[in-house]
Amino acid sequence: MTGASSGLGRRAALVLARGGAKVVGVARRAEALGAWRAEVGGETAAVVGDVADREGLAALAERIAAPFGAPDILIHAAGINTREPADKVTAEGWDATLALNLSAPFFLSQCFAPAMQAKGWGRIVLFASLQSYRAFPGGIAYGASKGGVAQLARAMAQAWSPNGVTCNAIGPGFFPTELTAPVFADPALAERNAAQTCLGRNGEPQDMDGPLLFLCSQASAYVTGQVLMVDGGFTAK
Repeated sequence: MTGASSGLGRRAALVLARGGAKVVGVARRAEALGAWRAEVGGETAAVVGDVADREGLAALAERIAAPFGAPDILIHAAGINTREPADKVTAEGWDATLALNLSAPFFLSQCFAPAMQAKGWGRIVLFASLQSYRAFPGGIAYGASKGGVAQLARAMAQAWSPNGVTCNAIGPGFFPTELTAPVFADPALAERNAAQTCLGRNGEPQDMDGPLLFLCSQASAYVTGQVLMVDGGFTAK
């Protein structure tokens, strides 16, 4: 479970642990991971590491597998949004965004997919976005990475689902997290976003629980290569 220290990743790690899963939370902030473990209790482990560090990924994968063995469920929630306008996108911002949002989910999945295939069962869940399908101001790099995530779910499904590994993505709408703090800091903007949904409201953390558990369970055995938009109908309008 990457990105377990904050936002929707932390929520996902809590929900899975409380549902009986043995959860390994991965993030760069040790203190935040410690707070997550203290809150949830149960069988959990924390691994401090940077999933965007390609050179260190194999060693990180070994540390992730150490507490409970190679994971049956892999959730990629770590992400970054530099919010650089198109004319001011930097090479550094572009590379950092694609490395964390797109490259890391694939290469970490590649580390664990063989064990899942050998068992004949696995669940890989990516985090897509409204920007997988819509263009937002300041979202060139982020949107490119999240558009890639949608295709990555399809491509990994084509590669690994014949051996029992489903690969899907969740596409959150507007949820209050650290990543969306600039949006929710502007009440008028938050209200405008809510008004664009079919339900007339922005997301609450618990809105993610059911879709996540569905994609991680046997209930979704015949669902793969899909992006499940959890956005209150934002993309339906």
